[in-house]
Amino acid sequence: MIMRLAFVVLAASCFSASVVAMKPSSAPKIVAHRGASHDAPENTLAAFRLAWEQGADGVEGDFYLTTDNQIVCIHDKDTKRTAGEKRIVESSTLQELRLLEYGAWKDAAFAGEPIPTLDEVIATVPDGKTMVIELKSTLRIIPKLVETLKRHRDKPIEWLVIAFDAPTVAELKKQMPDLKVHWLTSFKRSTAVSAYRPSAPDIATIVKQSKADGVGMQGNRDVIDADFVAGLKGGGCNEFHVWTIDDGRDAQFFDELGAFGITTNVPAVIGPALRGTAE
Repeated sequence: MIMRLAFVVLAASCFSASVVAMKPSSAPKIVAHRGASHDAPENTLAAFRLAWEQGADGVEGDFYLTTDNQIVCIHDKDTKRTAGEKRIVESSTLQELRLLEYGAWKDAAFAGEPIPTLDEVIATVPDGKTMVIELKSTLRIIPKLVETLKRHRDKPIEWLVIAFDAPTVAELKKQMPDLKVHWLTSFKRSTAVSAYRPSAPDIATIVKQSKADGVGMQGNRDVIDADFVAGLKGGGCNEFHVWTIDDGRDAQFFDELGAFGITTNVPAVIGPALRGTAE
């Protein structure tokens, strides 16, 4: 099996200090997508806590900045899908967003779940685990994010920030060069027979230009194979993770390609599949 690099642990003394060297790992990290979102309402504290119970190595959440400069965890631009009432997240205050509840849409047992803040999500992360922060807001979220991460610099966990917006990635790396940041991309093609884009060289170029530490890719097996990974590495992009993988066979495929992170809605399924303990 290809050895791969684990997420960097940021130095406890200061984010601008030297980081702890990356350690080899024999298996990719299993990251719970929006928490254990198959079994609990996505991006809620209930989902994140359940992810740890299900053996996840890390959790991933989506984050926006509110009008009163609070970072909150929700995937969509508005609250309609998960709260039943439409409020634009970036045009609302935390207090306004907390007038709604975000759990009952999944199951009545979760009724009353509030929208969590980034601080509250971080508080659920056990020592030695990984917090993956996907930025939905772009450049405007960076000052508050930097302040928040510095405030938590003594917490003995691993960090990865991810974003689709390359300028946001570049600015965050400029302000926090020792923070692990990945650019995100999905794959599209114009016709059923045309090539998927972006190509491996295209990805490597954007990663290099933004000074990202790697890439997070939609886990499309029609695109990502050994040659594609070789193309990434040939362009200087040596780290990649994939999302969203809910089938054990797909997880094993990307494991063999050297993915160091596999994001999934079902950590209770993917963990045993990769660790050889599935029933």
